Amino acid sequence: MPNIKTDDGVSLFYEEAGSGTPIIFVHEFAGDVRSWEPQMRHFSRRYRAIAYNARGYPPSEIPNDPNSYSQKRACDDIRAVMDGLEIDVAHIVGLSMGGFATLHFGFDYPERALSLVVGGCGYGAEPDQREKFQNETLSTVDKIKTDTMAVAGIAYASGPTRVQYENKDPRGWKEFETQLREHSTEGSANTMMGVQRLRPSLYDLEDKMRSLTVPTMIINGDEDEPCLDPGLFMKRNISSSSLVVLPRSGHTINLEEPAMFNWFLDDFLHQVESGNWGLRDPRSQTGSILGDTAKGS
Repeated sequence: MPNIKTDDGVSLFYEEAGSGTPIIFVHEFAGDVRSWEPQMRHFSRRYRAIAYNARGYPPSEIPNDPNSYSQKRACDDIRAVMDGLEIDVAHIVGLSMGGFATLHFGFDYPERALSLVVGGCGYGAEPDQREKFQNETLSTVDKIKTDTMAVAGIAYASGPTRVQYENKDPRGWKEFETQLREHSTEGSANTMMGVQRLRPSLYDLEDKMRSLTVPTMIINGDEDEPCLDPGLFMKRNISSSSLVVLPRSGHTINLEEPAMFNWFLDDFLHQVESGNWGLRDPRSQTGSILGDTAKGS
């Protein structure tokens, strides 16, 4: 079973397919390697596509110490996968928890990132939602520990930003729910406690966003309410970013709308690799509707 070791000695399971420029896929809390299957199949035709299970997600190792789980660890584990596979630079694609890790990877290791895809990123980020979010994560941890993931996963898979997937593709959603319920109870609880609950708010990272020049695509579903305003916040502060919003879509966008997700990712990668992805034209940020033309009227 292929695995690599992180800096702190945790074994991470990974899968790869194809050859060429590497793409690293970083899964969400409710996902794992299997949730990137539509992307692994599509992009391995032209890229070296790699997906891995985060710590706490078997067959990756499950550290017993909750302190072994954090936003920084999640970011550094991307680097550990790259180092273990002798990859100097790669495109990094993350969803939700993986999107946060991808963004932080861009902050901490911009020289290692050819591009960043930050999907479904923003839960609990808004200042007036921080306390509510942290309380909800604690309640979720209690439910996971008490009921096990086999039971807690049922409610989690049916959340307000997951029903869009269920309505569009009941068969695909059922597979997603089944895989979620197979996750480790201990690993999921530790991840929720250490990574999700304690991650910094995006709104405290404005300075880092303004200094980020790695090509970045932000992608959200239009019915993924907790991510809409944070997505706009990132777009306004990351000068190298674009913002994609998929219509009538929730949180699990790479599975819910795989064709659209893959198309936008394909186009983004082509633009980056052809050298046609630059920083935002400052003329588009003057604050007026007509710009300089208004001065002469």
